[in-house]
Amino acid sequence: MAGIPGRKLTIMKYVLYLIFSLSAASASAQFKTANLTASGLTCAMCTRAINQALDKLSFIESVNPNIETSTFEIRFKQGASVNFDAMRDAVEDAGFSISKLAVKTEFQNAAVKNDTHLRIGDKTFHFLKVSQSTLNGEKALVIVDKDFLPAKDYRKYSTATTMSCVKTGKAASCCTESGVAEGTRVYHVTI
Repeated sequence: MAGIPGRKLTIMKYVLYLIFSLSAASASAQFKTANLTASGLTCAMCTRAINQALDKLSFIESVNPNIETSTFEIRFKQGASVNFDAMRDAVEDAGFSISKLAVKTEFQNAAVKNDTHLRIGDKTFHFLKVSQSTLNGEKALVIVDKDFLPAKDYRKYSTATTMSCVKTGKAASCCTESGVAEGTRVYHVTI
């Protein structure tokens, strides 16, 4: 780095420090596990069909089904970008539907309240029916978008906001105030 004036060197060091700090923050903000409850299962073959469909997704490390409760404990590959819509599609393509999807992630001083938009990893989340609080440690987020829970439950959550994104799952002008680009996929969640 000979020939670089001292001030430029200091700025370069600061920029590198910021890059490494932000990389570390996003790496820790990843999803580790999920608990998926499916509806419409009547036998072990149904469970097997969902298990095989989920196993084919590249970001899933393992699926552990529980036939008695129609639940699937899912572990994600470390560092992988998780696609909740692909999980829903896999379950639906197997002939079933999701009645609950709870994903676990770590929080560090994340302030939330109803209608908070929060970026976790590479995903944007819109919190519904939550009281004002600060999240710390591992928490489960329940996805309350259409087709991720029964219709009557979806109606209950969709009335918790006047923002139009809850109907489409895409950021609209209502979300841009929170810094979310219009058209971005937004997952609606509760705790």
